[in-house]
Amino acid sequence: MYDKLEQIQQRYEQLGQLMSDPDNIGDNEKMRTYGREYSDLESIVEKFREYKIAIAALKEAEQLTSDKEMAELAREEVEQQKQISEKLMQEIMVLLLPKDPNDERDIIVEIQAGAGGDEAGLFAADLFRMYQRYAEKKGWKIEVMDGNISSLGNIKEVVFEVKGKGAYSHFKYESGVHRVQRVPATEANGRIHTSTAKVIVLPEPDEVDIQVRDDEIRIDVYRSTGHGGQSVNTTDSAVRITHLPSGLVVTCQDEKSQLKNKAKAMQVLRARLYEAEMSKRQSDLQEQRLSQVGTGDRSEKIRTYNFPQDRVTDHRINLSLSNLPGILEGKIDDLINTLQTTDQAERLRFAGVG
Repeated sequence: MYDKLEQIQQRYEQLGQLMSDPDNIGDNEKMRTYGREYSDLESIVEKFREYKIAIAALKEAEQLTSDKEMAELAREEVEQQKQISEKLMQEIMVLLLPKDPNDERDIIVEIQAGAGGDEAGLFAADLFRMYQRYAEKKGWKIEVMDGNISSLGNIKEVVFEVKGKGAYSHFKYESGVHRVQRVPATEANGRIHTSTAKVIVLPEPDEVDIQVRDDEIRIDVYRSTGHGGQSVNTTDSAVRITHLPSGLVVTCQDEKSQLKNKAKAMQVLRARLYEAEMSKRQSDLQEQRLSQVGTGDRSEKIRTYNFPQDRVTDHRINLSLSNLPGILEGKIDDLINTLQTTDQAERLRFAGVG
C-alpha cells in the first residue's frame, strides 16, 4: 500500500509540472484532463504526507523508549503517533474507494405524498421545506420544475432541481419512503396518525449521457392550472412528454413559457432514463453487497419522524435523533454524515479493509 501511495504522490507532482508546462497551457482539453486528475489525487496526497510525518514521529519516539529518562514520555508519544497514523491510513483508504461517478452532479428530487390524505400532503410539504433549508445552508440553488400544491399548502407532488457541487453525494441517501407520526390539527380526539411520503433523488445527466431521439417521444401541450384547478395561463404552455420505448411520462407547467416547460420536462426525462440505466448496470453489484444504508429500493421505509416523542429515526442505521423541529428546518447534517460514514465503512468491509 505504501508503494502505491508513493506512486500516487509521484503522479500528482508530475501533473503539477504538466499543468505548468507552457506547451500545455494553451491546450484547454489537456488542461481540463490534467486538472481533473490532479484534483482527484490532491486530498489523497495531502493525507499521505500527513501520514509520513506521523510515521517519522513514531519511529523517532520508538528510538527514545530505550532512554531511561525519556522512556515514559516516549511511550506516550508512541501510542499517540500510532493512533494518529492508523486514523490517517483509514482516511486514506476511504479516499481510495472508487467514487460514485454521480456524486458531484446536480440532482432532480421528486416528493410524492403517500398514504394519509391531507396529512400526507402536509408532510410532503414539510419535507420539501426541510430540503430547501438544507440546500440553502449548503449554498446550493433550488428551482421548482413542477408541482401540485394546494391553496392550503399541502403537496401532492413536487419536482425540483438542486444545483451545487456534491449535491447528489448528500441527497442520494434520501431516496425512499419517509413516515410521519403525529396528531393532525384537525384531530379532535388527539389520536396519532401515520402518513407517508416518497422521495426520489435522480442525478442529473448531461445531454451526452442520455440521447433521446425525436421519434422516441410524444409531446402534448395543454393549459396549465393553479391552486384548486383554476387556469393560470391563457395559452397552452404546460407540456407532457411521453417516452415511447419506456412508457415514462413527464409533465411540467411551472413556467409560463412552453419552451421553458419543454426544456425542464426533458431534464426530468433524461434524469429518469439515466437512473434506470445506472440501476440496471449496478444490479449485479447490489446482489453481492447489501449496504447497511439500504438497498435503494424506494418502497423501503427509511425514516420515521415521530412528533409525540420528538424523535427522528433512520431505520437503515438504527440512528435516532431528537430536535425534530430543528431537523425539519434543514438541520440534517448529522443524519447525512452518519449515513455517508456508514456507507464508507461498509464499502471498506466489502473490499476486505478494516
